[in-house]
Amino acid sequence: MSKTPLSILDLAPIVQGSTPAQALANATDIARHADRWGYNRYWLAEHHNMTGIASAATSVVIGHIAANTSRIRVGAGGIMLPNHAPLVIAEQFGTLESLYPGRIDLGLGRAPGTDQFTARALRRNMGDSDDSFPQDVLELQGYFQPAQPGQPVQAVPGAGLNVPIWLLGSSLFSAELAAHLGLPYAFASHFAPRYLLRAVDLYRSRFKPSAALEKPYVMVAANAIAADTDEEAHFLFSSLRHRFARIARGIRGPLQPPSNDYEKDWTHGERDFADDATACSAVGSPDVIRKGLEHLQAETGADELIVTAQVFDHAARRNSFKLVAETWGLTADQ
Repeated sequence: MSKTPLSILDLAPIVQGSTPAQALANATDIARHADRWGYNRYWLAEHHNMTGIASAATSVVIGHIAANTSRIRVGAGGIMLPNHAPLVIAEQFGTLESLYPGRIDLGLGRAPGTDQFTARALRRNMGDSDDSFPQDVLELQGYFQPAQPGQPVQAVPGAGLNVPIWLLGSSLFSAELAAHLGLPYAFASHFAPRYLLRAVDLYRSRFKPSAALEKPYVMVAANAIAADTDEEAHFLFSSLRHRFARIARGIRGPLQPPSNDYEKDWTHGERDFADDATACSAVGSPDVIRKGLEHLQAETGADELIVTAQVFDHAARRNSFKLVAETWGLTADQ
């Protein structure tokens, strides 16, 4: 049995014919089960103006999930910090930590989590995140420090609270920043695996110990879709591959039902895009899943794995997470 912790990234998928309300109810159901199955964390991600993802108000959803679970850590994978004033995020996650002490994680990304039109609606002014993101992270860290006499601006709640900050990324930028600041690092290989090994190596080689972390800690993301048979799992996986083929065409929207016929009409470019985006995936029966995740852990030396599963049918998605937990040897005592 593997001792590497296993967590869940839930993109709260809205499927064709359903609603955001149902997607959030489904997320809550899976989180309750994940709490019992022994998963280490349950993270949600910030996306905007996307009709296929229900977690735009990420901190609100985190609070709801934390209220409906008892053991599992709950957090953001991540908050897109350039969309927000650092003080606002400090107050939000200070509030969450005050309500659910010792269970809240704050993962930070520097992308907008949306298209440029929506990013402008969110931010009003469009600065360069490469320039502002490091400073915003430092400002946010400062708000979690104990308040000093005469400090003009405090996060209330937030000041003096131990909210773990992670940096997230799919390129080398955040890997280097996380190393420089001595923060844990998570790589988004579930949709952008190209720079995975280079980013992990860069992070470890340049890591500087900090008050937050003595040595590097890497979490690697992967798609993991399990079913009783390989054939059934690949059928379920067709919805995610179809989502990426549609993105290649410039089409977004709710997650579509699975089909064995999708790829018949794809162009070479669409197939290549789907192949690249889903290259870091374990799909199949439980034994196949276990071997796939073990290979990923051995290849990257990941300290933790975080899996996601965009599956059209809620019962099948819940069962997939259950099978992954069982084959990985998770227990609720972790």
